[in-house]
This record gives sequence, C-alpha cells and structure tokens, in this order.
Amino acid sequence: MKIAFVLFDGLTFLDFAGFYDVINRLNFFEQTKGTTWETCAMTDQVTDESGLTLKVDRVKPNLAEYDLIFVPGGMGTRKLRFDEAFVGWLRQAENVPLKVSVCTGSLLMGSAGFLTGKKATTHPNVYDLLEPYVAEVIQTRIVKDGNVITAGGVATSIDLGIYVVGLLAGQEAAANVKLQIDYPYEMQGVVEA
Repeated sequence: MKIAFVLFDGLTFLDFAGFYDVINRLNFFEQTKGTTWETCAMTDQVTDESGLTLKVDRVKPNLAEYDLIFVPGGMGTRKLRFDEAFVGWLRQAENVPLKVSVCTGSLLMGSAGFLTGKKATTHPNVYDLLEPYVAEVIQTRIVKDGNVITAGGVATSIDLGIYVVGLLAGQEAAANVKLQIDYPYEMQGVVEA
C-alpha cells in the first residue's frame, strides 16, 4: 500500500501528525507490511497555521499513483477549496481506492468532487461549509461512505488513524496500536453509510 499525505499552507499540524503517527504503524503488521508513504504538496515545503514549517517528500506528484490519500484540515482550507490549481491536482486522486480526510480537509475533498452524493462529516464549527458538497452532513466523529472516510475536528485524527488501521490490518492490530500509543479511549461516533 502506498499513502499520500496531501499537505498545504495553513494546515493544522495535529490533523496531520495525529493520523500520521498512528497510520505509519501499519508496517508492524503482516497484513500491511511494506506500506509506504510520502508527504506531498504543491511546493517543497508548507507552513502550518501556527508557523511550523514542514519539508515535503514530493512536489505535485500524480496522486493517481497512490492507494490512499489523506487530507488534513486547517484554516488554509477555507481559501484553498477555491484554488483551481490545487483542486485540479487533488482531482488526480479520483480513482484512488481510499480517500480520507480529517477536520476541514473534507472541504477540499468536497471541492474536488469526492463527496458528491455521499454522507460526510467535518469539524463541528463548519458543518454549514460542508453542506454544498455532500448528500448529507452527519454530525459525528467518523463517517465512512464507500471508499471515502471523513472525520471531525482536530483530535479526531488519532481516532481516524486507529479506525483505518482496523480496516486495513484488522481489529487486533488496531487494539495493538492503542496500546503502543497509550490510548485508553473507546472509539465512538462512527457511522458507516
């Protein structure tokens, strides 16, 4: 499996880091051993909404090459969803088997057309911004509709990572990851449409 972390200026770092820290553990399990990942962006580095700069692995790769794309959220999504160059690049992932977002990353997925006719979620403060892109906004933490998974606000990125590990490597692997990261909470608010 090959994963693309789609990054951009104005992302929320925990949106990215929470999911990244969990999902990179896929290599610990036989079912998903050999998983690779790359950080991808339109430029060779991005700056999060607090000023932290991240160097990316690949600039504008063809997103169709990946098996899973992950799109974090952040204040940068508000304008970026109307940026034709970025949205056009993101649309390359149309046939990627699994498309995942957390927080307002769903706005970018929506602007690329990935949420048309689907149920989805986002940060609770911006359900209204998601409405034009979806069949229904579900006010919950994680929504899986077909091959698209969207998640709520920032800290949900950790739950989302555990959920995706469970899908790809099994529930025993997900439970193992929870032990590794000392995560004592039970998953809640998951809707599979």
